[in-house]
Amino acid sequence: MNARKIYYTLNSGKNSKLKYYVQCYLREMMPRLLWQGQLSQLLEQVSQRPDKDYILQRTDYYNRLTPETAIDPTLWAEQAITLKEQPMTGQSVYYHDSMEIARYFHGDLTWVLLPGDTKHVPALPSITKSRPLGNYPTAVLLNMDKVRHFLFVEDKKPWLDKKNIAIFRGDLGQWKENRNIFMRRFANGQSPLVNAASTNRWEEHPEWQKEKLTIGEHLNYKFIMSLEGNDVASNLKWIMSSNSIAVTPRLTCETWFMEGTLIPNYHYIEVKDDFSDLEERLTYYIDHPEEAETIIQHAHEYVAQFFDQKREKLISLLVLKKYFEITNNRYK
Repeated sequence: MNARKIYYTLNSGKNSKLKYYVQCYLREMMPRLLWQGQLSQLLEQVSQRPDKDYILQRTDYYNRLTPETAIDPTLWAEQAITLKEQPMTGQSVYYHDSMEIARYFHGDLTWVLLPGDTKHVPALPSITKSRPLGNYPTAVLLNMDKVRHFLFVEDKKPWLDKKNIAIFRGDLGQWKENRNIFMRRFANGQSPLVNAASTNRWEEHPEWQKEKLTIGEHLNYKFIMSLEGNDVASNLKWIMSSNSIAVTPRLTCETWFMEGTLIPNYHYIEVKDDFSDLEERLTYYIDHPEEAETIIQHAHEYVAQFFDQKREKLISLLVLKKYFEITNNRYK
């Protein structure tokens, strides 16, 4: 491992996966009956909270199922499994994050858990990390893969002190055509306003690859490209908590972060899908710093709603409670 890789490993700024997995396996060692006994008491707290309406609103945003939602009983019988029989998923974060909430419910309740990046609409009501934007009741969101996706930063560098450049570092692939379009237009210094490179070797253009940058190094730039990958862009959350501005074409997917509620040019800067107006948009905000700093303030206000961990847990419990009530026709 060269010196640069060692530096990145020690200073990436990302959440500690070691700490995450230690917490997960310690939680798994506890008898589930202990958690199930707490459910009623936890849910009773909702009615006493001043933000009750907000909690219920977010619950219904993530879980759009209704008693009228069609569920094929044959397909449900074939694919749904009980919580107590849920196996470890290929990417274990999806198991750990979903079972962190599901452990509060009776093990005989059945569900469909879809691990991974979901861009399709499931045939059955399913627990997913992501879904396409739109009214798709069968895709019920939980906060999964949060060790990677739910990361916020404390950025002490003012926007005005940052470089007048948009930075991009990300992996490329056949399913990430938007990133390939971006790289073809801006790689290799084609624009003085854009610093673009891939973090993996792309056979068609090996010259595009450069070393990864830490989150702290990204924060030296006024603008950070947030380009969707297999579903959402994992860096959008921490960019919006920083004093830099996220730049992206129109979003197509959402997660627990409720990307579908974000407002273009209010929470982030939106550009065309072919990035033909990127330089124009960057120049505009460089020349109008007061408007840029207003976007940053709006972004900070948006991310702040996710900081109350107790409230996030209550919302997650209500999302699953509603899911089981509708899909299982009973509640234990």
